[in-house]
Amino acid sequence: MCIMAKKEKMSGSPANIQISLKKATTEMMVLHLLRQKPMYTYEMMNAIEQRSGGDITFNTLYLSIYRLEENGYICEHEKVLSEDNRIRIYFTITNTGSDYLDALIREYKRYTTALARVLELE
Repeated sequence: MCIMAKKEKMSGSPANIQISLKKATTEMMVLHLLRQKPMYTYEMMNAIEQRSGGDITFNTLYLSIYRLEENGYICEHEKVLSEDNRIRIYFTITNTGSDYLDALIREYKRYTTALARVLELE
C-alpha cells in the first residue's frame, strides 16, 4: 500500500474527464454535424446538447470553428439575416475536412476499442 502526504491540489478528478474528452472530440462533433448539413455556430451547440441528452454542452464553439476554418476543414457557406436582424454565418465541411473527419473517427474507434480492452475486469 502506498501512503502519500495529502497535497493541497489534486491532479485531477472524475469530473475533469468530461472536460478533457470534450476538448479532444469537439472538432469531430462539429465536422460530423457539418457533414450532414450547413449550420451556424449556435445551431451546432444546440444540436450537440440535444443529441447528447444534455450531457455535452458548450458556452461557445468559436475557437474550434476558427481553428477548423484556418486549417481548411470548413468554410463559410452563406450569411443569412435572421428575423431578429442578426447575421448568421452558416459553415459547411470541405473535402479536406471530410477526409480529416474520417481519420478522426478511425482513430477515435481504434483508441476506444483499445481502452475497452485495457478496462476489462475479467
